[in-house]
Amino acid sequence: MAGGNPWIRPEVFPLFAAVGVAVGMCGFQLVRNICINPEVRVNKENRTAGVLENFAEGEKYSEHFLRKFVRTRAPEIMPTINSFFADPK
Repeated sequence: MAGGNPWIRPEVFPLFAAVGVAVGMCGFQLVRNICINPEVRVNKENRTAGVLENFAEGEKYSEHFLRKFVRTRAPEIMPTINSFFADPK
C-alpha cells in the first residue's frame, strides 16, 4: 500500500464489527446482571441478607420479554425459506 495507512485495511472492518457486537452483548449482559439479577448483591446491606427465598423476583428476572416472545414462535431461523423448500405444493 503506497501512501495509505498500513494499520487500517478495509478487510478488517467485518472483524471489527463482529468483535464490537460481541463486546456489546457481553457488556449488556454484565450490566443486566449487576442491575437486576436477584442473586447479585453489590452493596453491603444486601450482601449481609444471605440467601433470600424470593421466587417472584427470580421468576421476573428469568421470564423476560424476549423469552416470552420466542416461546410462542416455531424454532426456525428462516421460516419462509424453510416452508418454500419443505412444504409440498
